[in-house]
Amino acid sequence: MDIMSLIIFLAIGALAGWLAGQILKGRGFGLLGNIIVGIIGALVGGFVFGLLGITTGGLLGAIVTATIGAVILLYLISIIKRV
Repeated sequence: MDIMSLIIFLAIGALAGWLAGQILKGRGFGLLGNIIVGIIGALVGGFVFGLLGITTGGLLGAIVTATIGAVILLYLISIIKRV
């Protein structure tokens, strides 16, 4: 992975984490928190989309997949915190 790919990967993670924070909590988690949530969300989203047989392509598809995964992740975390 070259430096440009890493920067794009982190930017998508940050954007997806911020979007998920806006959707579920109404606020972001700071730059590092957004990146972490977005990267883990991308893994969750890719797994869920794979199970459902959904494929996405390009930059927009990566952002959508990561954001949906991050929303799922934050929702599961909120359920666990209630217990």
